[in-house]
Amino acid sequence: MEIPVIETERLRLRGFEARDLDSFAALNANPRFIKFFGTGQPISRYESWQVMAMLVGHWHLNQFGFWLVEDRKTNQFIGRVGCWRPENWPGIEVAWGISPDFWGYGYATEAAKASLEWGFANLNVDRLISVIHPDNIASKRVAARIGEVYTTTESVNGKISDIYEITRSSFMAIL
Repeated sequence: MEIPVIETERLRLRGFEARDLDSFAALNANPRFIKFFGTGQPISRYESWQVMAMLVGHWHLNQFGFWLVEDRKTNQFIGRVGCWRPENWPGIEVAWGISPDFWGYGYATEAAKASLEWGFANLNVDRLISVIHPDNIASKRVAARIGEVYTTTESVNGKISDIYEITRSSFMAIL
């Protein structure tokens, strides 16, 4: 499967490639970034390779997944974003993770909005969700900026998570 490329005003969303491992591993080794993901602890380069392979594989199994986010002008790695639904997930999620070096510039909002648009255009769903750590205030702000609303707090794979969602009709109304 060929992973689609999306371009926004400032960003390019594209499939991961082997050459992206250095940047992706550095991101996952950053304690500020990883705080609200997985165990909350930095992961090794080898574990980052495994995660990257899983993200690529998700596209092939489901025809949707995560993109690498890069600056359109410089091709600099910024983070990752996309739609996914791993086993036992409460719905198809739009998720984002931007390098702390790029926090505060609106990249998460821009990339997440592009993911929502792609998701509603290409997936047969009436709602998309975001699973957010209860203490991740910045991600809750991104969720609000892209039109998602808090719906519930539940255990997702053994971790308490706040669930935000947006319906297709709500998203179409704010386009």
